[in-house]
Amino acid sequence: MQRITESPRPDWQAQVEALGLSFHTSEDHPYWDESAHYRFSSREIDQLEQATAELQRMSIAAAERAIRDNWRDRLAISPQAWQEIIQSWERDDLSLYGRFDLMWDGSGQPKMLEYNADTPTSLLEASVVQWQWLQQTRPHADQFNSIHEKLLAAWPSWPQQQIHFCAQRDSEEDWRTLLYLIDTCRQSGKTTLDLAVEDLGWNAGIQSFVDQQDRPMDLLFKLYPWEWMWLEDFSCHLPGRCQRFIEPVWKMLWSNKAFLVLLWEMFEGHPNLLRASFTPDGMPSHVEKPYFSREGTNVRIVQNGDLLETTDGPWSRQPKVYQALHPEVTFSGNHPVIGSWIIGGEPAGIGIREDTSLITSNFSRFIPHWF
Repeated sequence: MQRITESPRPDWQAQVEALGLSFHTSEDHPYWDESAHYRFSSREIDQLEQATAELQRMSIAAAERAIRDNWRDRLAISPQAWQEIIQSWERDDLSLYGRFDLMWDGSGQPKMLEYNADTPTSLLEASVVQWQWLQQTRPHADQFNSIHEKLLAAWPSWPQQQIHFCAQRDSEEDWRTLLYLIDTCRQSGKTTLDLAVEDLGWNAGIQSFVDQQDRPMDLLFKLYPWEWMWLEDFSCHLPGRCQRFIEPVWKMLWSNKAFLVLLWEMFEGHPNLLRASFTPDGMPSHVEKPYFSREGTNVRIVQNGDLLETTDGPWSRQPKVYQALHPEVTFSGNHPVIGSWIIGGEPAGIGIREDTSLITSNFSRFIPHWF
């Protein structure tokens, strides 16, 4: 694994915008950054794929354990949501995608930082945008990237012919991700309708969620976290209807950072896991994470008892998980995190975010890769 610098394509802005990546620059700094790339060996790509498949297998086993041993309180999930999770898991409600965040420098084993299992973003970048970069700059090379093809293959698994899609009205990143998913859904032969999640309605007469045109929703893809869904006014209508949503409600198990503790308890010492606990006892060097924090907010990194780095955010009052601090991974002062995608239950490719900070945030740069 190497980090290599080079000159970006002269017209890179127009190229990525043509693919829908309108948020390629943030505050005059590139978010999509092709002034560098990561090069892997074929062996390293095989190792990433194997680690991702192994982590998916362990996550399935741990979800079974969470339900069997009633981890509801430890996961801080409401009784109402818990019952829906159990029923959703027993129905085997289908899942489309997820993203493991891994730390690795090419030596030893990739280590799991967390599982973004419910509303992962950076999908457009990891799929078609970095593939275009590869084709234009290294047409004879390869990339760990079958994301697009696996999305096209996954959508027919749902029997519904028409699928609604929603995201928050004012989130450009979410909408660009959503529009990409809509495009893959249409390419698979289905029809789609979209709306802002703020416009999600309820029709008491037909006992159904409806869009802004009062059209019933048989199936709704929501780029909106389940833990937020249960706090909305419409949550009283969720029981008995959670099978109408993608991602499935059982994804609340995996997207919860307390799930890291369950994984460690079940597979303590596994080479792809870091120690995780509900207390920092015995871990003088650790990372503190709220259960449901997002985009690197409210994270504290402690090294040998001293605060090394911290971020602010709205989740400070949430319960916390403590994960052993991985030795620093750095390439020329940059700290990469490898997002390894699961599509339709299978490893599908990677996307890399990097930052000069140890904490990956919403502003961390996306860097392409090849092998």
